[in-house]
Amino acid sequence: MIEFAAATHPGLKRSNNEDCYEADPARSLWLVADGVGGHADGEVASRLVAETIKSCFSSGSSLTQSVHSAHQAVLSEIAQRGSGANMGSTVVALAIEDNGYSLVWVGDSRAYLWNGRTLNQLTRDHTRIARLMEQGVVTFKEARTHPARHVLTQSLGVSPNMAIKPEQVGGKLGEGNQILLCSDGLTDELDDREIAEVLQSHRSAQSRVDALVRAAIEAGGSDNITAVLVGRESDKTCDDQGKARDSSAFDESGRQRKSWLKTAFLAVLATLLVVALTWTFTG
Repeated sequence: MIEFAAATHPGLKRSNNEDCYEADPARSLWLVADGVGGHADGEVASRLVAETIKSCFSSGSSLTQSVHSAHQAVLSEIAQRGSGANMGSTVVALAIEDNGYSLVWVGDSRAYLWNGRTLNQLTRDHTRIARLMEQGVVTFKEARTHPARHVLTQSLGVSPNMAIKPEQVGGKLGEGNQILLCSDGLTDELDDREIAEVLQSHRSAQSRVDALVRAAIEAGGSDNITAVLVGRESDKTCDDQGKARDSSAFDESGRQRKSWLKTAFLAVLATLLVVALTWTFTG
């Protein structure tokens, strides 16, 4: 069964939230869109992207086709507003079918795979700094503070001259695995190690996304922050006979066993003490 949770926050330095997410388990669709283009336009663009992808995907279009349609929808909105209008959006969209998943993205909103132990980035940022890192011009440490780290090489909308090339990856989503979708407001504040530590420290999907957003805020919260966590989480363990049982029940059983052993030990100790005293006084 699919478990999911989502959380978003404007951050500490912005009055509005240009991030937008969709969580639609009925259609097996989840996404995060991060708007760009100013106070109001960014919000419009990200919402338009989310609604267009949801509508097109629900009508039978592939994720990639739906992303292209969202690009055209934002360009149409720009044309209607006339000269001077400027808006765009990143997007990372996830579809799950049976045990498989598909991801399509444009921009620097990311997707990660969490298997309960390790965190692996599934997407590749469409940014100038990502290109420089691939070319070996800058290091990972330098990239985190580089002035070009937010310069996108492609995004939805912005200009009809921009030819988008959505990337796509897919794979199997096993039991206990989760996919994290997030805007750059999260990854600007937390590196992969810190994200993994937060995921490791919490159990439920909702507690994990809430903790991620909270940690990003505590780290500075310089941008809008959005996290969506989707996966096949299992809270069960197996005993030696292969029977599944709830881990909390397992813990309680263990506590009861320890309590019984302690009581038995104290009883034996008391008996030995009585025997010793009796031997002393009768001997």
